[in-house]
Amino acid sequence: MPKSSTPSRYQQIALDIAQRIVNKEFAIGEKVHGRSVLASMYNVSPETIRKAVALLQNMDVLQVNQGSGIVINSIDKAYNFIQRFKFRDSISSLKHDVEKLLEQKKEIDKKLEETLNNIIEYSDKLKNLSPYNPIEVEISHKSKYIGHTISELKFWQNTGGTVVALRKGNDLIISPGPYAVLEEGDLVVVVGGNTILDDVEKFLNGDKKKIKAD
Repeated sequence: MPKSSTPSRYQQIALDIAQRIVNKEFAIGEKVHGRSVLASMYNVSPETIRKAVALLQNMDVLQVNQGSGIVINSIDKAYNFIQRFKFRDSISSLKHDVEKLLEQKKEIDKKLEETLNNIIEYSDKLKNLSPYNPIEVEISHKSKYIGHTISELKFWQNTGGTVVALRKGNDLIISPGPYAVLEEGDLVVVVGGNTILDDVEKFLNGDKKKIKAD
């Protein structure tokens, strides 16, 4: 499980103090409450306040002097401290999102593999039931039939095959009908006899066969 990006309690207190400095609730050089008073104010232990103050001291937001207490050092450093935590939390959030997406990808890959296996199994069963296995032929840029409908091609008369589907990009059109228009890059899905692949390829993309008249 990914770790939460929520700051710990002492970090939250440090951020609150820094924000108050940026908001000019504390002036540069001003002494703030002692640790015991801050502990009571935030309802936490003195140790939690010590960690928060140490965090701000390390970033030069505060100065802690023996005998003179906690002194505000810089508004700019307080602002930089806040921005640093925002950046860190953004990176942590993005990492969390990536981990979630990877988990989702694993699930999708698993389902895809199962689906492909089912398709292969189903196809194998169909091969035993019918001699007509579907083939796909791509419409090349040199095809004379780009822009023609399936009806205009007199497809069955010229190839002995039947168009059962048409792939256009990611779309699969089942039984496209006689008015479907062929475009470059389309995949024509056909069933037919043993020589159907060669017959359709030569007809669609070759330059010897012509459209037969009625």
